[in-house]
Amino acid sequence: MNNNKTTSNKNEIPKISNGVNKLFQSRVFKRVTLGVVAFIILLIVFGLGTFVGFRKANFSYRWGENYHQNFAGPRGGFFGDFGGKDFINAHGVIGQIIKIDPSTGSTSSPQASSGQAATLIIKGMDNIEKIVLIEDDTIIERLRETLKTTDLKVDDTVVVIGQPNDAGQIEAKFIRLMPPPPAGMAPGSSPPAAPQN
Repeated sequence: MNNNKTTSNKNEIPKISNGVNKLFQSRVFKRVTLGVVAFIILLIVFGLGTFVGFRKANFSYRWGENYHQNFAGPRGGFFGDFGGKDFINAHGVIGQIIKIDPSTGSTSSPQASSGQAATLIIKGMDNIEKIVLIEDDTIIERLRETLKTTDLKVDDTVVVIGQPNDAGQIEAKFIRLMPPPPAGMAPGSSPPAAPQN
């Protein structure tokens, strides 16, 4: 009796094996497998696209929300709320140059290095004068044009980004020369009064 069971099991194994081989070699199985693999690849690509899109949108949102903090400007734009107090005063200043002192490397500031190019006194939007130290590696630009310290003039409007030192001065890392503000909108001035009829 055991011989009959063993013989029947041996006969069934080749039949099952032939059936599995036929299944794997059939066109339907190949198409279904190809479809499943393509669907998985499509899901992975879609997931990556969603991830990248979310990261880009999140960056754009955060950049827009922090624009005024990152670039030392007002929430309403550079000339939108000129009398406002919404500026980051410790790491920068927006205002008008009232004095330029070309330096020879010696200064009263203990933090100044021998690479100091000039000292600016800037009247900020809040009518407070700030001392700005320009080093040799300070970047100065007007639009896309790179400038030198000697290109700065008294009464120019500038945006300065830097870091404060222990002497209460701003060590400039970047200075942007701005176009002159509209008439009546000089730093520290009030907007012109509306005409009355």
